[in-house]
Amino acid sequence: MGNVQPTIVPYADFDVVADIKGIRKACKGLGTDEQAIIDILANRSAAQRMEIKQAYFEKYDDELEEVLRKELSGNFEKAVIAMLDPPHVFAVKELRKAMKGLGTDEDTLVEILCTSSNVEILTYRDAYYQVHERDLEADIEGDTSGDVKRLLVALLQGIRDEGYEVDEVLAEQDATALFEAGEGCFGTDESTFSYILTQRNYLQLQATFKKYESLSGTEILDAIDSETSGTLKTCYRTLVRVAKHPQLYFARRLQKAMQGVGTDEDTLVRIIVGRSEIDLETIKDMYLEKYDVSLKDALRSECSGDFKRLLLAILH
Repeated sequence: MGNVQPTIVPYADFDVVADIKGIRKACKGLGTDEQAIIDILANRSAAQRMEIKQAYFEKYDDELEEVLRKELSGNFEKAVIAMLDPPHVFAVKELRKAMKGLGTDEDTLVEILCTSSNVEILTYRDAYYQVHERDLEADIEGDTSGDVKRLLVALLQGIRDEGYEVDEVLAEQDATALFEAGEGCFGTDESTFSYILTQRNYLQLQATFKKYESLSGTEILDAIDSETSGTLKTCYRTLVRVAKHPQLYFARRLQKAMQGVGTDEDTLVRIIVGRSEIDLETIKDMYLEKYDVSLKDALRSECSGDFKRLLLAILH
């Protein structure tokens, strides 16, 4: 969708041998040189970090992940370990974590599944099976219910139209269907909302939302607020926001993670590490535009220590 910018790009003077020696040295002896680790990892692409992991193992017969787990702790450790997985593997570990144990972290499921492209969804299905030897769709079905389950399973099919064509007639029809399914009648017909929000391309949806507004006099998000509740509402709001502006959606998620008492570090790591090679630079721009404070300054006041230094380094 338009021109989006990452913060991390492949390092031009990449020298894998120098990097593994640098990390080895940082972990040797008393104390750990965290800054050296940050300088290397935050300036290498995910593909380069995978090469580092492989080369480290070949040269030292040690798993880099295990070495770093011994040396590091807390949120800094979490973020570094996240950077040592290919992005799709990190994503499926987050999906599994969201469903394991008692209760389900629906916000994380929604954040990952509602913002992914068809190709990403299909990659997650494969990777989930490889990493966990479990079926992603079966796990989602087992952990969610009703309309939320149907919506997430529809997204898991990975069959959204991803073109850039806008059909005005279809937008009019969809807007009318949404209105009749929602505000226009008692009870909300979820399947209509779910079908349109999971199948249409983003530009088509934007056109539909405009038509919806002129038809009903209500902004689509306000209609969703008054017609739905709970996780279903979160799903619909996310899908609408992502269709309108994915990077603004992520900026909002980051702001929410830092709001109030306590910071949701897992979400900060998931978005800052996960979007670093996709659109994090653009998310930074959106954050500043929306909240009048830079994302870096917001993180400076919410996070501390090596964790803060790493996130700021990834943000560049």
